Amino acid sequence: MSGSAGRTAVIAGRGALPARIVAALEAAGEDPVIATLAGTSPDGLDGRAQEALEVERLVPFFDRLHDLGVRRVAFAGATTRPRLNPERFDSRTAQLVPRLVAAMQAGDDATLRAVLALFEEEGFEIAGTADLAPALLPAPGVLGTVHPDAAAQRDTVRAAEIVAALGAVDVGQGAIVARGLCLAVEALPGTDAMLAQVATLPEALRGAGRAGVLFKAPKPGQDRRIDLPALGPGTVAGAARAGLAGIAFEAGGVLLLDRAEAVAQADAAGLFLWARGPEG
Repeated sequence: MSGSAGRTAVIAGRGALPARIVAALEAAGEDPVIATLAGTSPDGLDGRAQEALEVERLVPFFDRLHDLGVRRVAFAGATTRPRLNPERFDSRTAQLVPRLVAAMQAGDDATLRAVLALFEEEGFEIAGTADLAPALLPAPGVLGTVHPDAAAQRDTVRAAEIVAALGAVDVGQGAIVARGLCLAVEALPGTDAMLAQVATLPEALRGAGRAGVLFKAPKPGQDRRIDLPALGPGTVAGAARAGLAGIAFEAGGVLLLDRAEAVAQADAAGLFLWARGPEG
């Protein structure tokens, strides 16, 4: 997008993704605006000018983005549902409170949809990672030298079924299955906590030797412009500690950060990294 068409604002949450998006925009010749929620510190953006986003002052934030020439907004990184402070609301944002509270009570997906709708109503285009940094979303195929065997493929199918069921009730985006048995599902604490939990399970539950699959995918019907699941070298290390055979994820629907390092770690640990397509 050229400067005459407007700037892109990156609403930055925790983790490495916001810096990746900013870098991709700058490589394309853009001058992005970086905005962060109060109390959020994205990795790799220290020292960069950042606009503050307070939900209680959302309408003035919209005004600020318009003043900066922003036409497109991208959400990147993990966030925690904010606690609203009634004393901080300005008069215009206060009119949105019933809508925001109703969405927050309905769950994370409803909250995200409501936030996206508010930005769109203000005239901003919402851009997803697939639009800005498509290289972060691997195409179908095995990424390293280790391939899933028949047992791992069966575990992946079972885990995918579980993730689809969990996503339908807005619970999580991941599950771990070994020898056909579900060892853990992802909830609010996230993927790292799930892997750490499995690492502590006794051998009687996990089985001897390296077995089992972590599978991740977006929730059914999820707006893929925001909150895509992500993997990286830390995920690979956690899977190795948990004794898994590998990691599978929906091709085109899961972000892979630091791909070269993640693949190298997986190969060294004897784990597969499988971007699973619609045909399996």
